[in-house]
Amino acid sequence: MRSGWLLRDGDVVCALELADSPAERGALRGRLGCEGALHVDGARTVHTAGMKFPIDVAFLSNDLTVVRMARLKPWRVAVGGRTARSAVQTEAGSLERWGVRVGDQLEVREVPNSTDGADGADGADGADGADGADGADGAASGMP
Repeated sequence: MRSGWLLRDGDVVCALELADSPAERGALRGRLGCEGALHVDGARTVHTAGMKFPIDVAFLSNDLTVVRMARLKPWRVAVGGRTARSAVQTEAGSLERWGVRVGDQLEVREVPNSTDGADGADGADGADGADGADGADGAASGMP
């Protein structure tokens, strides 16, 4: 699964997991909660069969405009409608807390693969005198 950021008006809304395969679409299933969100491209419906917590869903159009929002308890289904082309799923209450509303234009920004040691390996722990002891100095974290 890839990682990224969900943005609105250039500001980070939350950390994001990007589902790449059908198996990853159910990534929230079995978890006890969710920090951040899961983006599922191609999702026009969402179900919470097997979920252990309620979720918020923002259905997005092709240009990532929020076209519908729903809150689902476990074992429920929501349909995004004809214009829905993907869905952002997160723990219930998160969309409201983040101020996401129908009509908002969102952006998904993928974090590049960290093969250069930016993931905390290869001396990024500060032992070599480099900054980035916590990996959160912006560039090392992949944050926009």
